[in-house]
Amino acid sequence: MKKVVLILALGLGAVLLSQAQSSDKPGGFGVRGGASLFNFGGDDVSENNYTNRVGFHVGGYTMLFMTDRLALEPGVYYAVKGTQNDDFANSRAILGYVDVPVLLRMYPTDGINVFAGPQISFLASSKFEGDFFGNTISYDSDAIKETDFGLVLGVGYNLPKGFNVQASYDYGFTPIFKDSDADVFNRGFKLSAGYTF
Repeated sequence: MKKVVLILALGLGAVLLSQAQSSDKPGGFGVRGGASLFNFGGDDVSENNYTNRVGFHVGGYTMLFMTDRLALEPGVYYAVKGTQNDDFANSRAILGYVDVPVLLRMYPTDGINVFAGPQISFLASSKFEGDFFGNTISYDSDAIKETDFGLVLGVGYNLPKGFNVQASYDYGFTPIFKDSDADVFNRGFKLSAGYTF
């Protein structure tokens, strides 16, 4: 399944590269990274138990202008998500994903842009930790689903000389636990800085 989705994504990217450069604005490849603030969300999550966990994300994107005010931006990122539990063991979930968003960016001005689009995420690692009597106990878990579907929403600003900054929110739609009916989802904010070549 992962290979099929990856092949389709690469094929779509190649088609878009050949078709979408109909604007006077140059597109290009870019890199982006920053801090992430994630938590578990959903009806079956007690807000009293879980808090946001700080992680990071880093990766690359391709900017494909279709008009002077509209661009398509597929990307690939590695992102650390998860949650923190305020229990006696300070337990935490540390989930590593490969995120593949396809964003539509709209530019009301030359600098400011707003964006939204779907995202598929592939689980790269899942680890649960807790602190017991001064020692950290860690174990890998196979309880997390291998794919996660979601929506990305955000706002960005283009700085001079190819630099950019943005803030976004990932809204996961897929319950993350295998063999469970619990409505628990990946939800979180990302603050990013990037550079377009």
